[in-house]
Amino acid sequence: MRLMSSVGLSHFITWIFCILPFISSFNDGHIKEQAVNLMKKFPLIDGHNDLALQLRKMYNNRLSKINLRTLNSTRTNLEKLKAGRVGAQFWSAYVLCNAQDKDAVRLTLEQIDVIKRMCKEYEELELVTSSSGISDSTKIACLIGLEGGHSIDSSLGTLRMFYDLGVRYMTLTHTCNTPWAETSATGIHSFYQRGTSLTEFGKEVIKEMNRIGMIIDLSHTSFNTSRAVLEITKAPVIFSHSAAFALCPRTRNVPDDILLSIRKNQGLVMVNFYTELIACGKSANISTVADHFDQIKMIAGAEYIGIGGDYDGVNGFPIGLEDASKYPSLIEELLRRGWSEEELGGVLRNNFLRVFSQVERVRDEQMSLKPNEEEVPADEVNYACRLDLRALARNTFLNSNAQESGRHNPIQVKP
Repeated sequence: MRLMSSVGLSHFITWIFCILPFISSFNDGHIKEQAVNLMKKFPLIDGHNDLALQLRKMYNNRLSKINLRTLNSTRTNLEKLKAGRVGAQFWSAYVLCNAQDKDAVRLTLEQIDVIKRMCKEYEELELVTSSSGISDSTKIACLIGLEGGHSIDSSLGTLRMFYDLGVRYMTLTHTCNTPWAETSATGIHSFYQRGTSLTEFGKEVIKEMNRIGMIIDLSHTSFNTSRAVLEITKAPVIFSHSAAFALCPRTRNVPDDILLSIRKNQGLVMVNFYTELIACGKSANISTVADHFDQIKMIAGAEYIGIGGDYDGVNGFPIGLEDASKYPSLIEELLRRGWSEEELGGVLRNNFLRVFSQVERVRDEQMSLKPNEEEVPADEVNYACRLDLRALARNTFLNSNAQESGRHNPIQVKP
């Protein structure tokens, strides 16, 4: 073979460098198109969005004052959700831990109310409460997640009523302990400080969630609480908005041993975009987030990964994932890294539908069981705003009954 002359080689190298941008542009264009087509086929189910919190903080839940299609004071609006190819969204009904032992139940009801009104008032949205409801919806399916077990005030009856109102997952803790479960946070609140990860009543909460078909969310729980729950639950669990501890050692993230337990449980880790959790507070980009997907895939498998962006819940998102319109950019990056369309179909949608369907199956298998009537021990929730009728003196009841009976006596008319 005749060797290429130095002049010819120089021209060839120059030609290669000239066409490289066109090749790169073609590849990027192909990947963008592939990502869009994939998300058309598998519209995203996102596990966590705090828009409802912002509606309370900024507008006092007055939907009449805003247009959710074009709202620009938040990272989420309807136009951004459409651009992000979101097919279903869990809206967080969240109230601050400062409301624990006060008015957490009322505030939570108000957050559920604003979510339901929002989903009713906009034709682009549809409230659903089942896995089949997600699959059948031709709109953006709305689901409700309860963020923080303090919202049920240690009451299984309240838990059941929230389920009846449409709540389909509960995050067991937020940044405070409850009387029955331990948070991943330390030093933020003084509520119920102790070393018990899950009390006996906490175990009853898990069993009742299994029975009624409410998904257990372990984001914000301590490692030991997560481990204890995974030993008890009969249904798959989720982390609705967490990331990989191996890449960012924050207690809000999921360590490898729990990732392996999630695989065994057939559960799901829905990856959070918050820079504090994916880059430990440092600057981040889409590649940083994709690293967490790779890590969880390596330990647990692609079948146990979803997406829980946490938009409008925190400040600090990666470059390229600043708001709810940016999800396709993440899918493009994962395609570049060699993730298959089948794996990404699972990440976008099918993995969560599998978990939700299995939770419903466990519920259906327990249809014969009656509602759990266990109560949290009185000495574990002893605070001024909690009324214990059993503690009232018997003569209080007698006096009260006498007064009531007197009210119903016929009026005596003076002759």
